[in-house]
Amino acid sequence: MELQEKILSIYNQFPNRTDFIVEIEEQKPVFYFCNSDGLKKSHLLAFYLGLKDCQFIPTDKKFILDKLEQLQDQDIQGFEKNIDNEEDQDTSDILASSYEDPPIIKLVNQIIINAVRNNASDIHFEGQNNNFIVRFRIDGQLTTYKRFPKNIQEAVLARLKIISDLNIAETRKPQDGRIHLKIGNRDIDIRVSIIPSVNGEKAVLRILEKTRQMFNLDNIGMPPEMLTIYRHYLFKPNGIILVTGPTGSGKTTTLYASLLEMDRENKNVLTIEDPVEYHIDNVTQVQVNPSINITFANAIRSFLRQDPDIIMVGEIRDQETAKAAVEAALTGHLVISTLHTNDAPTAAARLIDMEVEPFLISSSLLVVVGQRLVRKICPKCKTRIKAQDHIRNFFENAGLELDEYEKGQGCKDCFYTGYKGRIGVFEIMPINDPIRRLINKKASAFDIKKEATKYGYKTMFEHGYELIKQGITTAEEVIATTKSD
Repeated sequence: MELQEKILSIYNQFPNRTDFIVEIEEQKPVFYFCNSDGLKKSHLLAFYLGLKDCQFIPTDKKFILDKLEQLQDQDIQGFEKNIDNEEDQDTSDILASSYEDPPIIKLVNQIIINAVRNNASDIHFEGQNNNFIVRFRIDGQLTTYKRFPKNIQEAVLARLKIISDLNIAETRKPQDGRIHLKIGNRDIDIRVSIIPSVNGEKAVLRILEKTRQMFNLDNIGMPPEMLTIYRHYLFKPNGIILVTGPTGSGKTTTLYASLLEMDRENKNVLTIEDPVEYHIDNVTQVQVNPSINITFANAIRSFLRQDPDIIMVGEIRDQETAKAAVEAALTGHLVISTLHTNDAPTAAARLIDMEVEPFLISSSLLVVVGQRLVRKICPKCKTRIKAQDHIRNFFENAGLELDEYEKGQGCKDCFYTGYKGRIGVFEIMPINDPIRRLINKKASAFDIKKEATKYGYKTMFEHGYELIKQGITTAEEVIATTKSD
């Protein structure tokens, strides 16, 4: 057995290997450690193997974690070669041995680690006719991470069920579970959803990183002039503040950033969420649970008996919740919530569709924010290009000029997409007296938008145009996300 293999065979038996690692450099073992425990383990391993001529070098934990990830990558590459050569292998044999089979465990672990490392929000495990693919959702876009032989699909799904405490034998019905992991210094919660399909079961993992620093209002991307208006309403004693947009547009992030801005020390702040994604100090957070009748509407009514100052409602999605939120606002509480509409002016019409009386909406609604998320240009491969004719014409029709702009060419750092990270595009519509009169008349969203424009309302498309001019995002992104405007 070569020295490297001999060292690794013993090293892999340590229960916690995140504080030291050993490598062969210039034919000599080098031990890297990040604390006193790591140094003790390094000396123990060197003594056990009878290593004389070796080095002990202090380092930080990130260095060790990066080295561990490289080791796991090597393990997975070896595993992939093996399964590529065994495409005719019976899948039931893999499944039977998967509980104790280190390669399957390492494969699943490495996929999750790589997803977290690349800031993916979701992992998709899905079978196709002839293979099994894993896709990551990064910056809102699905990207194929790897393709595997079809014969490992059941084994991987079985492993996912085991770690999320689901029924392994059940393959005909959808199942939902949860995984809690620590990856280095990161505290990760993963929501697991498994559904049956004609190509075998599909699993989607939603990644929630508890230790990730939450956004505040200064870095979500809201322009300073909009932010000044929004902050003005955040400190009102009562009324409703709505953040609108489709699923995945960053509405919940804006709500959390708003809560962080508030005086939680001297105010009683309660939230009802589905689910609770991040924990905030000095805030009472409640999770929706229909099985015991904890719904948005019922929670709001219970909150009113808790002497609240501020109530956050994760989403107004039905008539009962809408009426309860309006009632809470009219009885002297500040309510902040989200609503699924395409833009800010449509919010009032949506509430009217939920059969909330127009005079109650106009009396309680303070301000509506509309938002989307656009991908930011990768700084490593950014270059300036001339606008194509159809893009130039699109902006000219909106009264805006765009001859050239910056765009990412694609590189290893951005998964060859040309984009890295996301930022919000916003619009804000304060509810003034002319708009209240229109709401009372059940005016259309078009009429409300036209009236709001007289008082400085600007669309998300206009904010996106400013981001293009600043070299933050591309014309294609702004058109794709705000073209409904």
